[in-house]
Amino acid sequence: MTPDIDRKLKELELLYDISCILDENLDMSNVVQPVMKKLGEYMGVQHATLTLYNRHTGEISTELAEGLTTQQAKKGRYKVGEGITGKVVETGKAIVVPSVSKDPNYLDRTGRGKDGNKAFICVPISVDHEVVGTLSADELNPSEEYLKEDLRLLEVIARMIASAVRLRRQVQEEYQSLQAENSRLRQELKERFRPANIVGNSREMQVVYDQIAQVAKTPSTVLILGETGTGKELVAQALHYNSDRSAGPFVRVHCAALPENIIESELFGHEKGAFTGAVTERKGRFEVADGGTIFLDEIGEISPALQVKLLRVLQEHEFERVGGSKTIHVNIRVIAATNRDLLQMVHEGTFREDLYYRLHIFPIYVPPLRNRKSDIAQLVDFFLEKYCKQMNKNIRRVSTGTIDMLMSYHWAGNVRELENCIERAVLVADGDVIYPHHLPPTLQTAEATDSSVRGDLKSMVDAYERDIISDALKSAKGKVAAAARALSTTQRILGYKIKNLDIDVKRFT
Repeated sequence: MTPDIDRKLKELELLYDISCILDENLDMSNVVQPVMKKLGEYMGVQHATLTLYNRHTGEISTELAEGLTTQQAKKGRYKVGEGITGKVVETGKAIVVPSVSKDPNYLDRTGRGKDGNKAFICVPISVDHEVVGTLSADELNPSEEYLKEDLRLLEVIARMIASAVRLRRQVQEEYQSLQAENSRLRQELKERFRPANIVGNSREMQVVYDQIAQVAKTPSTVLILGETGTGKELVAQALHYNSDRSAGPFVRVHCAALPENIIESELFGHEKGAFTGAVTERKGRFEVADGGTIFLDEIGEISPALQVKLLRVLQEHEFERVGGSKTIHVNIRVIAATNRDLLQMVHEGTFREDLYYRLHIFPIYVPPLRNRKSDIAQLVDFFLEKYCKQMNKNIRRVSTGTIDMLMSYHWAGNVRELENCIERAVLVADGDVIYPHHLPPTLQTAEATDSSVRGDLKSMVDAYERDIISDALKSAKGKVAAAARALSTTQRILGYKIKNLDIDVKRFT
């Protein structure tokens, strides 16, 4: 048999083997590697390389390489028009370099060497006239005739694997896009829940911020204490998104909201058939939080039986699913919160003492709003801006009388009650200023306003005038003449009313 006939038979055998590989699977990760291996065996090449062109980044990167180390393959990156590979992608035409040492466009990014006896063939992989990548090979001492035949063979193989390469590129681009979107969303979450975005500059809140900064980067368990509505979950989110686990999940469990008969399954998961209705295996919240943080809100509401299992998770970071015997290990950080007095519950025998001390490693107390009233004005501005955007309203400010009313209220529901109050005020306000009558009726009482209003006409008129004049003085920064002009009255009349209504002008300067 002549060498030419032998070569043709081997070539046909190669193409047959490649077609069989492609028939089995179109996933490039399962297809191209064996194709490259067959190609290397047939052509006797030192190196064979497949690159992908990313339309979004404009970069051409090495996806698979026969005869190259992983580190060498990573170095094989090009821009369109750069080097031999870049020019093939740019023009969509194959390039043959008989001697790599004589061609300046052969960049040798992968460090294969510029041997004068080495030839380089690079062909485009195209789908619907669009270049999606390249297929290339090195050969030592090839004849001119063999170079032409190998070029033709590479072009045939490139057409055969084009569909698999296109699918791979689409998957890769979608993955990169999802990664970018994921990074953007995580950055947004980090910005949203950083301590600076927990509104309030009072001395009491500065203590909370200092504690967050102390413990955020550590793996320690944190117990957040405070009344309902003080913002304990915001503190938990600030701890997570400023920790080394910020790239992991943040899983919240509201212990009081889950029925007693399902909370164990929710936390630890269950095996198929563990109980009636368990038709499939299910992961619990602790498994979902692996690599991140789990926030156990209202921890004081869990049953004594569940307290035992929770203690084991805190100590050993392991548990079994409901109905299972396999021990599952998780890498999690636990943050718990409660509005109850856990120490009192320990004395009463309703909360385990060992669990209490395991949770109480680093307590953070979030003060009630009545103890940080200097933050009310800042919180009002924050919620006013938030709900004006949501309701497409242009309310510019809150009147002085309204602020006084808000400052004198006891706020049993804390920040959450204040937020609901401002949301209602924005909803009912029909101008660009929020006045006391826009607030809920619970705030419009003699106790809330600390006034002597008892429903008589004169007192109500005086209260209304006091609010309007105070608002004008606030806008005029305490200048009576400017306030009088704004109210279309004289300075003398306004001065008389200020005296009769006992308004302190100095507070507005």
